[in-house]
Amino acid sequence: MKHLLLASLLTFGGTLSAMADDIIKVQTDKSVAEALDALEAAVGNAGATVFARVDHAAGAEKVGTPIPPNQVLIFGNPALGTPAMQIDPRAGLFLPLKVQAYEDANGQVWLAYEDPKETMDELDEVENSPVIEKMRGALKNLTAAAAG
Repeated sequence: MKHLLLASLLTFGGTLSAMADDIIKVQTDKSVAEALDALEAAVGNAGATVFARVDHAAGAEKVGTPIPPNQVLIFGNPALGTPAMQIDPRAGLFLPLKVQAYEDANGQVWLAYEDPKETMDELDEVENSPVIEKMRGALKNLTAAAAG
C-alpha cells in the first residue's frame, strides 16, 4: 500500500511540475489593470484582435469571495491561428491565445501564458510546425511590451 501511495504521489507530483513548466511568467512593476491595458494596446498594434477581457477578481467579488487582482486577455490573429487549424482542427481547442495578469500573495504582478508548443504537444504536426514558433515569439514580444 505504501508503494502504491508513493507511486501515485510521484506520478501526480511529476504531472504538476510538468504543468508548471508549460506556464511562462513575466514580472512587471505595473498593476494588473495597467499591465492588461498595455497588453491590449500591444495586441492591437500587432494587428491582432481582442476577443474578451475577463476580470476574475470582479467575479469573485460578486460572490463575496475576494481574490487579488486577476484578469485574462483573450486574443488572436487568423494569420497565426488558421495555419495551425489547417494542420489539425483540434488546435482550435487551444486558440485563441490567452494571457493572464495576476497579483501574487506578495503583491507582485505577473503576466502568465501557456507555451503553445507545450499546450499543443498532443498535436504532433502542429507542435512541430513553424507556426508554433511564431506564436511563441508573438507571446514573448507582446508580454515583454506589456510588462515594460
